[in-house]
Amino acid sequence: MRYDYVFAGGGLANTLAAYRLRHADPSLRIAIIERANRIGGNHTWSFHGTDLTPAQHQWLKPFVAHNWPRQEVRFPGYRRELRTSYHSATSDQLAEVAAREFGDSFLLGREVEEIGERHVTVANGETIEADCIIDGRGARGDDNLTLGYQKFIGREVRCAKPHGQSVPIIMDATVPQQDGYRFIYTLPMDETHILIEDTYYSDGPELDGEMLTSEIDAYAQRRGFEITEVVREEGGVLPIVLTGDIHGFWASSGGIPRAGMRAALFHPTTGYSLPDAVRFADLLAAKRPKTTEQAHALAKRYSMATWRQRDFFRVLNRFLFFAAEPDKRASVMERFYTLPEPLIERFYACRLTPWDKARILIGRPPVPISRALQNIWVAHPATAKNA
Repeated sequence: MRYDYVFAGGGLANTLAAYRLRHADPSLRIAIIERANRIGGNHTWSFHGTDLTPAQHQWLKPFVAHNWPRQEVRFPGYRRELRTSYHSATSDQLAEVAAREFGDSFLLGREVEEIGERHVTVANGETIEADCIIDGRGARGDDNLTLGYQKFIGREVRCAKPHGQSVPIIMDATVPQQDGYRFIYTLPMDETHILIEDTYYSDGPELDGEMLTSEIDAYAQRRGFEITEVVREEGGVLPIVLTGDIHGFWASSGGIPRAGMRAALFHPTTGYSLPDAVRFADLLAAKRPKTTEQAHALAKRYSMATWRQRDFFRVLNRFLFFAAEPDKRASVMERFYTLPEPLIERFYACRLTPWDKARILIGRPPVPISRALQNIWVAHPATAKNA
């Protein structure tokens, strides 16, 4: 069978894009190729209510497993409740919705070996043909990008009695600072069910899972959580882009369109990827490119425009990683969360105004001025203009 669209990789971005295409035109023949035996992996994808438009909230609703009306941050100097709503999609929900939509269109347990403009070859030698092929197999190492890392281990647990937390604490930086900026992230799923993630903004990608899970247990004990069951564990290392050559990044694509993390479509500072996956899915459904070449031109143009619009975030990342000593990075974030709530919402939605940018930079910085000025304008060796 020849398909109209084949998506290499069954992660968030590709699945949402396929879903939007199917709803835009139910006659489309769509396949998703995934190396694992299920779609979606083992993830929780969260976002702020103000990240998306009302129309996007509406179509995304089947994928969203949890909703909260507010959120909280905690730092050594203060606690603050933010009135912005918070939402999470899960791998289980993604897989369930996708199974209803696509059924036999999943090609699971197939490792992609080669992608061409009209075909995908998998490890068993099978060739799948399509007019349009999109690669969304997650972030990959690329010398065109200079990176810091956000790495984490999470445990979803059940407690013997109610944990007493009603809204997400998206950053609890009252924990000891080590290996860069560290915070605990907690999502209350119900009265006794909670996700606890130990997260680090670090210079290196190395992840000590055993150490982090012991830190999670220690945090749970300090909070008075009596854990009776570990429902599941998840972990990851997300790229935090410091600078890069976006032209070189797309030149290495071999003419194959990319989606999601593989297209550098994620929030440069937070690593949140769901809002960009939603926006790209909308774009693909609106334009409906007929061929791989058309989709490549569309994805490249969109990714590069998004990159240019977000240069300020990469400046902030360099401020955090280059100018601040690792054990002082928490003070940068502690100052940021004292800013007005609408500004924080626009920060997460990547819609900062010129005045917002000034507000973020104005004031007494929590790092030495000389180090900030020395490092903040560093560009990728390949190009200064795309930094």
